[in-house]
Amino acid sequence: MATDKTQAEQPLTVEERLKSLYQLQTVLSEIDRIKQVRGDLPLEVKDLEDNIEGLKTRIENYTKEIDELHRKLASEKEKINESEAKIARYKEQLDNVRNNREFDLLTKEVEFQTLEIELCEKHINDFGRAIDNKTADIAATRDVLADHEHVLQEKKSELEEIVSETRQQEEQLREEAKNLEPRVDERTLAAFKRIRKNARNGLGIVYIQRNACGGCFNRIPPQKQMEIKMRKKVIVCEYCGRIMIDPELAGVTLAPADK
Repeated sequence: MATDKTQAEQPLTVEERLKSLYQLQTVLSEIDRIKQVRGDLPLEVKDLEDNIEGLKTRIENYTKEIDELHRKLASEKEKINESEAKIARYKEQLDNVRNNREFDLLTKEVEFQTLEIELCEKHINDFGRAIDNKTADIAATRDVLADHEHVLQEKKSELEEIVSETRQQEEQLREEAKNLEPRVDERTLAAFKRIRKNARNGLGIVYIQRNACGGCFNRIPPQKQMEIKMRKKVIVCEYCGRIMIDPELAGVTLAPADK
């Protein structure tokens, strides 16, 4: 029992770790392929959702502006009522003036209130036009919103159909990847993930092809090729930084032209 426990706790060899890492790469590449099938749909859906939120916010802002314009319009009408009441009162007082000074003072007050009414009427007209313009903006924005929502529904349905077709396969692959990760040391795994993130094709580990790196295709010196085949340490490409293994360990049979 003690012997079995000791064997179970023995660290994995470099060869075993590299082999597991390449298997992990194969699984992750298949997940990448599934994502490529979805294409730009996830991004298109996200962009449409963001645009729709922006349009809704714009409509809310227009609505608030219209409410504020209505409040200002009501205030101007109230000012007109107050000015008209003052004019009526001043005109009554004009009938009972006792001297020219009182007459001139009341006449100027009537003129002032008349000007105030004209100014308020101008403001009312301006506010009315602004309300009409904002209302038209809301109608136009709602048309664009309805169109975006229609397109979003189509895109979501299309994406959901693709996702539903590949969901089970992707879940299985992710489970495989999860089970493979413990078979690689943390340092190498972290480096692999970093390389994959920066690599355009998502390859963090590659095998030698035609005496060159399978990632960037720069030639590998014979001595380094020999070290890779010995599987004694993790070796990276000096040009692209990808981890390299020999084709045999990757389980790949190369055509004579590729050896």
